[in-house]
Order: sequence, then C-alpha cells, then structure tokens
Amino acid sequence: MIEKVNDNEIKIKGRIDSNNAKEFEDKLLAAAEGFSAVTLDASELEYISSAGLRVLLKLKKTIKGNVKVTETSKDIYDIFEVTGFTNLLDVEKRLREVSVEGCEVVGEGANGKVYRLDPETIIKVFAPGVSMDVVKEERDFAQAAFVAGVPTAISYDVVRCGDSYGAIYEMLDAKTVSAVIKNNPERAEELGTRLGRLLKELHSTSADGADLENMQAIYSERVEQMRKYLNDEEIAKIKSIYDVLPQKNTVLHGDFHAKNVMLMDDELVFIDMGDVGYGHPLLDMGSTFLGMVNIGRGNPDIVEHYIGMNYELCLKTWDALMLEYFGAENVEEGKKLAEIYGLAKYALTPTFYTKMTEEMAHGLLGRCRANGILSKDFDISPALEPKIEF
Repeated sequence: MIEKVNDNEIKIKGRIDSNNAKEFEDKLLAAAEGFSAVTLDASELEYISSAGLRVLLKLKKTIKGNVKVTETSKDIYDIFEVTGFTNLLDVEKRLREVSVEGCEVVGEGANGKVYRLDPETIIKVFAPGVSMDVVKEERDFAQAAFVAGVPTAISYDVVRCGDSYGAIYEMLDAKTVSAVIKNNPERAEELGTRLGRLLKELHSTSADGADLENMQAIYSERVEQMRKYLNDEEIAKIKSIYDVLPQKNTVLHGDFHAKNVMLMDDELVFIDMGDVGYGHPLLDMGSTFLGMVNIGRGNPDIVEHYIGMNYELCLKTWDALMLEYFGAENVEEGKKLAEIYGLAKYALTPTFYTKMTEEMAHGLLGRCRANGILSKDFDISPALEPKIEF
C-alpha cells in the first residue's frame, strides 16, 4: 500500500478505496510524520477512490506543507482532475518515454544534448542527474523570454529518455546556425552579421514583467564562492569589473553562440534557454567570447565538436557578429570588453559547471593565472573605464 522511499518521498501502491482507506491513512500519516513537504510516487497506484483522496487532503492539512503526487497514469490523473484535486494538490502525469537512438545530434552543452527527432521536432535530453525542477525552470525561463518578445522555441512536452528527462520543441526543418555555416562556409559573414543583429534585438528587450533571474547578482555571488580557490588580490580583480557595471533590466541569453541559435524558415530562433536572465549586455558578450573564441585558443581541433564548425569559421562568424553589434568605430574596444568578461566567467567556471572536479578546477585556474585574467600582466582597465555606452 505504501513504501517510504526517503525523507520526503513515499510510494503509494495498488488499489485504495473505502475498504482500506483507514489503514492507508494510518500508514501514510505515520510514514510522513515530521515531514514539512512530501512527494507521493503514484507510479504503482492502480486506483484511488474519493475515500483515498480525502486521506491525501488530511495529509496536506497535517503536515501543513506541499503535497506533490508524481508519476500518475492517465486514468489516475483523470480521477484527480475530475474531482478537482489538481487544484488542491500538485499532481503530475507519468511522463511518456522517448528514444533518441539513431537520432542526429544538433546541439550539445554542459547540461545535455539536443537531438533531431523528426523533421518537425527536436528534443533536449538533459544529463543524467539533472532534476525535473531544473528542466521545468529552463522551460519557464524560455516561456518568460518569449512573453518578453524574444524569438525562442517553446517546449510543449516534457518526457523521459532512459534515465534522463527531455524537453520537446517544435522546430520545423531547423538547423543550428553553426551547422548551416559548416555546410555553407561562404555564409559565415552573412550569418555572423545576423547573429549580431539578433543579439542587439535581444539586448533592446526589457525584462519588465518577465520572471527572470538577476544575472548581475548571480555573477557577484559566484565571485564570492571562488574564495576557496582564489586569494584576496585575485578576488578583488574579478570583483572590480562586475562592480562597475550599472544595473540593467536587459534580457540576456546567458550562453549565446552559433550552436545555440537555429535557422528555421530563414528566421533565427534561440534555443538552450537554461541560463536566460537579465542584466548588463557585457555579461552576454563575455559568454559569446567564451563560446566562439576562447574555446579554441588552446586546442582549435575541439571547436567543431562543441560548436559545430571549425575554429576558422567560428572566428570569421565572431568578427562579423561583433562588427554588426558594435559598429566599425567601437568594434575593437567591444572585442576587448567581451574578452575581459569572457575570461572572468571562465575563471568562475568551478561555481557553475556541474561536472567540474577539483583537479579540473585547479588546472583551469592555473591557465587563468598563466595567461588569463588572473595573470598580473592581464589589463582589465578597459572594463573599469569603458568608452562604449550601453
């Protein structure tokens, strides 16, 4: 009837009706004693009557916290919905299973891969261990950005894919910009220009009314989290470039590069919205520098794997993007500012890259001290007194 899984999750099983509702109540309340919130796994629940539903309502009143019911079959979910219990409890349907075996990989990031399921849909499969809350957060950010006027794909279904979660998007015959450039190298400057135009359009969008995170505050927190690795002088150096940024209410993508934009019916559409937020545009420019320039400085051969085109095409696209964004008069200073904020973000990688080991962190910071932003020879003065206005 019930099985306690861990300190806030209980599995409910079989049939629950008037014949065993009292026994179910006694066991459930005992198992949930001391809980401030509880998740009920209903994957093995065959039936629940109104008597059983009243037990769940009593559970909610007893613990005075959230009661979430997950993995409900369609029939069980219908019972909750028709009785109005979906308005009283947090009820989730069992996710359908989707296989990506044999599917083309069209994108890849730190949190997962994007596959082409068919001519009309793509799926982002999150890395094993990424929680449903993270998947929903990315979906919500994408919807918030869409509401704010940003051209982005919206997920219409969340599914299971083996041991991972996936989000399905409708993308009619779309390809990543990097894939288009790889197959059509002569379009690098044209599409780079269009990426610059798209980024300017994004940065002209206000986050007012959109439920997005303050990226400037997040970066400041990340600097403080690096005290376990950096000395006071290094912390002060990175902190100074974030402290001078005026607060902005600008929508940011958070990981803008040619593999995170798709060309669909000749329209550019953002994908991978897990890092979207608001703040100063230079935070986005830094991410773009990381994804299209810094990634190939040590080993150009890895760029095609991560970005989808070779390093030469990547740099050509980047040059066109920056020229369109800043204009000929300011492009060199713009590139320098993007480099400073990109290398600063690179130095903060241990605070947000989930696969980072201690060995990797120390290796990365060694590179930052040798020839990156933590080097005593690296000049951050353009960021402290920028000539470009945003």
